[in-house]
Amino acid sequence: MKMVIDEIRKTTRRRVLIAAAVAAVMALPGATLFAGSAAEAADSAVIGYSGPLSGGAALYGRNALRGLEMAADDVNAAGGMDIGGQKVKLEIQSLDDRYLPNETAVNAQRLVYQNGARIVFIPHSGGILAAQGFNTKGPQKFIIGAYTSEPAILKQGNPLQMMIPPRYNALFKPYAEAAMSRFGKRLGMIPGTHAYAKEWTKGFSATWKEMGGEVLTDNAVDYRTTTDFSGAVAKALSEKPDVLFIGGPSQPTALIVQAAREQGFKGGFVIMDQAKPEEMDNIVPIEMMNGLVGNLPLEYYPSKNAPAFIKKYQEKYGANEEAVAEIGLNYTALMVFVRAMELAGTTEDPEKIMGALAEASKTLPADRNPYELTGVDAENNMASAFQMTVVENGKYVPLPFK
Repeated sequence: MKMVIDEIRKTTRRRVLIAAAVAAVMALPGATLFAGSAAEAADSAVIGYSGPLSGGAALYGRNALRGLEMAADDVNAAGGMDIGGQKVKLEIQSLDDRYLPNETAVNAQRLVYQNGARIVFIPHSGGILAAQGFNTKGPQKFIIGAYTSEPAILKQGNPLQMMIPPRYNALFKPYAEAAMSRFGKRLGMIPGTHAYAKEWTKGFSATWKEMGGEVLTDNAVDYRTTTDFSGAVAKALSEKPDVLFIGGPSQPTALIVQAAREQGFKGGFVIMDQAKPEEMDNIVPIEMMNGLVGNLPLEYYPSKNAPAFIKKYQEKYGANEEAVAEIGLNYTALMVFVRAMELAGTTEDPEKIMGALAEASKTLPADRNPYELTGVDAENNMASAFQMTVVENGKYVPLPFK
């Protein structure tokens, strides 16, 4: 974990220093007045977003952005936020960082100093770690809306950050229990080779062993470039596993499931949270996914708030569009910040907004809370009645856990 963080920080340091120089220029009296007065005088508040909007992760970045845009549209349609008796509308400003942390650092500075954003959403851990280097310093502090399940982002104790999804190490034990109790203790390995997959693999393998399981040979493949997974699957199945650990983007993950079934595998699957079951079942028949353990699609949540959210999303973007976690959780997160700004009576003061976060997360209206958020924890990680699933007889079965 430390090597991953150090590598990210090393590669981004140069761009962060450049960005800090920009911040120093903006600290001059005239520049500060320009950056601040526009937001103070306007009847709108800018929410920034830096994420991948091109390249291989573009769909992921688009989904995260759609959640924010949908939340802003709903707030504005209702007349805007009530900030000290004044109606203030939301404006989303987005920039493409191509999933590159150094680009995130530059984008975040631009969104804060040129566009007046006081909250910047970032949907990848490398970009979040880069922004942590300066979001609490300089002439203008800002809040990071951190969309990643990577627990490393909490190690810095950044006071101006809210982590949105559950941290992935909270999934290890319940995932392992669900798979091991149904299929057995021999774990075959076909993980991805990217940094996020390596950390997931390391943590989940350790948990599996601690619970008395056996971890077999690591047959890691690059999910981003591989198109034929039959060889890796054959190697893994040659060791007679009870469960296969897999995961990367949804499409290649689904193709591994297909290859395993076609080669006669009857056991279960544990998938990393990067893969979405509701996207996978558009690629392979859900019956092939029987025994799969992963995150429960929002559509199947035992939540009174979820159906209306999904209906609204599909009316806006199309009946065949899936309201995946990136959409629903970022929507909820922005609604939490909206409520916090209203309670704090400001769109400009990051510390006051963060100070109102706990109360905001507990008093969110039902129609703005599809995941039934119940609060934020001591590290400002959103807490909800999160659900995992196991696919049984071609159906998603909810498995709640804390």
